[in-house]
Order: sequence, then structure tokens, then C-alpha cells
Amino acid sequence: MRIGELARRTGVSERSLRYYETQGLLRAERTPSGHRVYGDWAVDRVIRIQALYAAGLNSKKIALLLPCMRDTDGGPSEIATPQLVTELTTERDRINRMITDLIRSRDVLDEAIDTASRSGVLNRRTG
Repeated sequence: MRIGELARRTGVSERSLRYYETQGLLRAERTPSGHRVYGDWAVDRVIRIQALYAAGLNSKKIALLLPCMRDTDGGPSEIATPQLVTELTTERDRINRMITDLIRSRDVLDEAIDTASRSGVLNRRTG
């Protein structure tokens, strides 16, 4: 598939896909006329890259991590170095702390909403 189709199927801009390629996160074959062509495997790869970015990893860490993960085509899986495992464990712990903090914030908001609703504050302000 061409870059536009990959962009449509993943919801990622063509510009981002080209960036992933320059960072070594994604590879494309080239047609004789120079157009990028991706296999179906690229959809899963891009979705995985997006998830790793959303988790707060930078492109360098993602580039180290991707070879350790299998694409749906059964692509290469290398054994992770102990250093990479340590770094990824640190990232996971950071994400878990963020989740805990977000849950705590949500609970505070839930309490404020509940208190405001029970006290009639909302009714007095809107009506």
C-alpha cells in the first residue's frame, strides 16, 4: 500500500509516517518511480508506534524496543538487552504512577461533583 493508504488506515499523517521512517521505526520499499510502498504489516507497526509514543517513550527508545516486539507477520524478534529491560521497566513504573495520580484526581473531582450535586449548588446557579 502507498503512504496515503497507510495514513488513512492508521489515522496517522503522511508527514508522521515519513518521520517514523527517518527515525528507523518504519521501513518502506520503493517503486521504480520512487513511491513508498508498505506491506500490510505496517498498519500494526504504526499502531504500535503510536501507542508507545502515547505512553511517553521517545523515538530512540521506541527504535530500541521495536525489534523486541513481533509484528503480526511474525517479523523479527530479538532478545532485549538487560539495559533495555531496565529502561522499559522504569517507563512502565512511570506510567503506573501517572495512572495512579490520574485516578486520584478523578476521585477528587467525583467527590466535588457529588458534593455540589447534593448541596443543590448546581440548581441555584442554573435556575
